[in-house]
Amino acid sequence: MQRHEAGGSTANATAIDLRLRLTAGVLLAAHLLVVGWLTLSPLDLPWAAASNLTPLAGIRADLALGPLEAARRIGEGLALLAPLGVLVPLVSGRLWMSRLAEWSSLVRTTAAGTLVSLSIEMLQSGVPGRVVDVDAVLLNTLGVLIAHAAVVPALRARLRRSHTAYQGDTPRIPRVGLGPWTDVLSAVQREY
Repeated sequence: MQRHEAGGSTANATAIDLRLRLTAGVLLAAHLLVVGWLTLSPLDLPWAAASNLTPLAGIRADLALGPLEAARRIGEGLALLAPLGVLVPLVSGRLWMSRLAEWSSLVRTTAAGTLVSLSIEMLQSGVPGRVVDVDAVLLNTLGVLIAHAAVVPALRARLRRSHTAYQGDTPRIPRVGLGPWTDVLSAVQREY
């Protein structure tokens, strides 16, 4: 736990935390708007493929297209919601956590990514030209998990270091000399 000395460093750390959380919240909202626009806008297609409700069938089909096309399609699925893995924990603003709380953060963030992905897939079922794909949910969730595991622990450690590096000016305490009663006490001790 971080200790703040008098001198306004608590207010400084709180202001930094608030700015970071607000920035992360704005970026999260902007990202979700872009994702919604990309995934829920109608497509003008003469025909659409059937829905994929068999796990990993779409990934196998992508792999059959060749390594470059498979890497592009799988990479798109992983990258679509990956920023949630970083932005959701930043919005919570907790820098100091136990190991158990860090694992809990990973689970909560992954669950949030899964719910967002499921919501997108369910909403796509009513959009012309879009189809439901269970592999998209798997790839999106895996992308959130990878982004959180790769970035958040190092980012939290860096933010903790930057918060503890400056805790305000060091208080200066003037050197205290001997009190006026020391002469009296030393004289009393000599008498005995």
